[in-house]
Amino acid sequence: MSDASHLNRMRRKKDVVDERISKATEERGVLILLKGNGKGKSSSAFGTMARSLGHGQQCAVIQFIKGRRETGEYLFFRDHPKLDWHIMGHGFTWETQDRERDIEAAQDAWLVAKGLLENPAYQLIVLDEMSYMFKYGYLDPEPVVEALKRRPAHQNVIITGRTMVTPLQEIADTISVVQDERHAFRGGVKAQAGIEY
Repeated sequence: MSDASHLNRMRRKKDVVDERISKATEERGVLILLKGNGKGKSSSAFGTMARSLGHGQQCAVIQFIKGRRETGEYLFFRDHPKLDWHIMGHGFTWETQDRERDIEAAQDAWLVAKGLLENPAYQLIVLDEMSYMFKYGYLDPEPVVEALKRRPAHQNVIITGRTMVTPLQEIADTISVVQDERHAFRGGVKAQAGIEY
């Protein structure tokens, strides 16, 4: 491609991007769903949270499943003055093997989340692995949807998990799918600190 062709192409692209920017005038918080069977949904959420913290915003994390061990992200962020981190789960369901205890933990986590969604001091809330609570029938999605709709207008929320119930997808602003093509664990590589947790 010649320099002139490249310049013309970039000018056309800039015109398209500038037009999109000029049409995006609404200022409000967004609901982001990170779903799919690939690795990196929580990592993406925590990366966005790091960005928010960098801007001095108040953030919170509620982990609905993790709880068996301290993750690297928790160890890194736990003392941040602008972050509240709630580890509410008891581990993966195949490890706990106690449905009633898991339901109770999910409901306790939801009470914490609901309080945060009502608090205008928080700019970003990460509801990590919450989607499984609907899949397993531990939580009813309707009260969650209503709380998300009523949250403070500036508040951003990220929900992670493999699958997302339809009512959440219907109100989401952004839905990203993390697709799995290959995973080291299936190739016999042991889960390791700094990569899986």
